[in-house]
Amino acid sequence: MDIRKQNILNIIIKEHIKTGAPIGSGILVDKYKLKVSSATVRNEMAELENEGFIMQPYTSAGRVPTEKAYNLYIENLNKGKEYKENFEEIKEILEVKDEQSFKKTAKVIAGISGNAVFWAFHRNNLYYTGISNLLAQPEFINTNLIHDISSVIDRLDEIINEIYDDIECESQILVGSENPFGRFCGVVLTKYKFKENIGMFGILGPMRMDYKKNLAIVNFINNIINYGCRK
Repeated sequence: MDIRKQNILNIIIKEHIKTGAPIGSGILVDKYKLKVSSATVRNEMAELENEGFIMQPYTSAGRVPTEKAYNLYIENLNKGKEYKENFEEIKEILEVKDEQSFKKTAKVIAGISGNAVFWAFHRNNLYYTGISNLLAQPEFINTNLIHDISSVIDRLDEIINEIYDDIECESQILVGSENPFGRFCGVVLTKYKFKENIGMFGILGPMRMDYKKNLAIVNFINNIINYGCRK
C-alpha cells in the first residue's frame, strides 16, 4: 500500500476509534488538512473499499474500517512507538500485589480504557468489571449486538477456560474472527505468573477499541506483576 493511501486509512481508523461514526472524505480533508482534494481522497477511499479495508455501513454514510484494516493497523502498531503515558495510579495500587489490589486495578483500567476488564486470578477464579462501559459503546445500540455481547458476558468464564492454555505470557491482541469473545469485539490480554499462581487479565471492547492505549496498559501491568510463566 502506498504512503498516501496508508495515511488515509490510518486517519479513518483513528477517527473512527475516537468517534464511533462513519468517516467521510470531507472530514479527512477539512480536519486533517490533507494536501489533496476531496475528489482524490474519495478515489483513494474507493480503492480501499475495493481492497476490503473499509466499508459503508449504510447508504449515504461515510466509511468504517473492517477487520482487515484493524489487523493491518495492529501489525504496524507493534512496530511503532509505544504509548507514552505512565499509569502512576496503577503503579501505586500494585505496590501491594494481592487479589484485592488486582480487583482495584481492574476497576481503574476499566475507567482509563472505557472498556470492560476481566481478571482470572487463576483458572477458576474470575473477576470482571466495566460492563456498563462496554454496553455504552455506540456499536451496541444495535439490538442484535446487545444480545450477542450479553451472551459473551454470560459465558465469560467458559470462554476464558477454553482459551486459557493457548494464551501466551505476553500481551496479545485478538480482533474479530480471531477473537474468542466475539467477531464484533477486540481484546488485549495476557497471561502472567505471580508467586505460585498463573492468571490472565484483559481489556474487552468493540472492534474499534483504542488498541494503542490498551496495549500500553496491559504491557505496563505485565511489567509490574509478571514473573514469567509457561503455557
